[in-house]
Amino acid sequence: MKNKYIDLIEQSFELPNEEFTIEQNELYWFGVPVMDIIKQYGTPLRISYLPKIGMNIQKARRMFNVAMAKVDYNADYHYCYCTKSSHFSFVMEEVLKHGVHVETSSAFDINLLETLFEAGHLKSDVFVICNGFKRPQYVENIQNLINLGFNNVISVLDNKFELDSLLKDFDKKLQIGIRIAAEEEPKFDFYTSRLGIRYSDILPYYRNVIRKNKQVNLKMLHFFINTGIKDTAYYWNELNKAVGLYCELRKECPDLDSLNIGGGFPIQAHLDFVYDYEYMAEEIVSQIKKICQQNDVPEPNIFTEFGSYTVGESGAMLYSIVNQKQQNDRELWNMIDSSFITTLPDTWAINQRFPFLAINNWDSEYERVHLGGLTCDSEDFYNAESHSNAIFLPKMEPDREQYIGFFHCGAYQESLSGYGGIQHCLLPAPKLVVIDRDADGEWYTKLFAKEQSYKSMLKILGY
Repeated sequence: MKNKYIDLIEQSFELPNEEFTIEQNELYWFGVPVMDIIKQYGTPLRISYLPKIGMNIQKARRMFNVAMAKVDYNADYHYCYCTKSSHFSFVMEEVLKHGVHVETSSAFDINLLETLFEAGHLKSDVFVICNGFKRPQYVENIQNLINLGFNNVISVLDNKFELDSLLKDFDKKLQIGIRIAAEEEPKFDFYTSRLGIRYSDILPYYRNVIRKNKQVNLKMLHFFINTGIKDTAYYWNELNKAVGLYCELRKECPDLDSLNIGGGFPIQAHLDFVYDYEYMAEEIVSQIKKICQQNDVPEPNIFTEFGSYTVGESGAMLYSIVNQKQQNDRELWNMIDSSFITTLPDTWAINQRFPFLAINNWDSEYERVHLGGLTCDSEDFYNAESHSNAIFLPKMEPDREQYIGFFHCGAYQESLSGYGGIQHCLLPAPKLVVIDRDADGEWYTKLFAKEQSYKSMLKILGY
């Protein structure tokens, strides 16, 4: 009878695969024995596998370039990293090794880029796409970046009064983009995105303001779909509208040469996740070219701003089960040595699911459980997967350690939970370990941050 945990997983998913393998009843992640990492550093533990970042960057580049070659597309593809997905130095340095461009969203983003530039990680010829609502400090920092010699800074206007701020006390040429206020999906709480300028205002704004100002070059039209790049009628309709507007603008604005389709490539949220990346890239490129041909305008350079796709699948969070509680006839609660609210806030805030697996004891029988965090909040739990309304783990046995891992959580979780700050119930931020490979392909680890101490937390609180 196949009632072991390994039987359940192998029957349910295509495992082993290029990411997850099982050796001697323990989980390996990209060939790294996770139990070895736990034995060295303990839990709770956040880990980041850097090579996965480059793998995803190259994959997207290859797909878009192949798609362009298939339809004889006469412009370029530019991969931008959305910095807000993870600002950590080891992430930014790894991303920049692959020659990508960057997208910013706030004033301090620019200070971060200046630091990377001074350290030699960032070149001044990269495209810097400045999105977001631009308060005075953000505007000043953008101007400073241009004065430093960054000639490919494109400030994407979020509204019609932003341009005046960008030009104030500034005498250099300014390259700008315009963000379209896209229509949201019908089930959304409102009809139109709060970000950007509405469709009907863009052409008049260009004619009445931008075209008359010789200091300004309109280089980019930007649109982003909040729910991501999906093969739905809604997405294709919004893309077609954006490209149609690009064509109208291009006929009047010869400087306009780029279309930014934002982010939205998904990451694997569960082990049986299916998404045809190649088809989507080819269809996007094909539709843009077709609409441009119909309007007799040159195809635009295509920019993407992939954040979660770049870094999400490089991150994991590891816990140990500290005890098991039987709360009624049906509910077993396995208590972890941390909190979901403080370490994986998306599981609490937007009911996000992540690939979830046991780390050890794969040859044991399995049982259905709920996972509980250490805070006193009733919402601090995890009890279902994207593909299932239940989770299963090896049966608990006395005096035997059980470890679990949540994977593909490398985007946003640290910034949303306030990494290194004040956590719910004063639970400390966990250790953070970076995993990389040397020139010979051998993996190694580096402790980036120790577990947060009570002294650092009390200092923040003013004690």
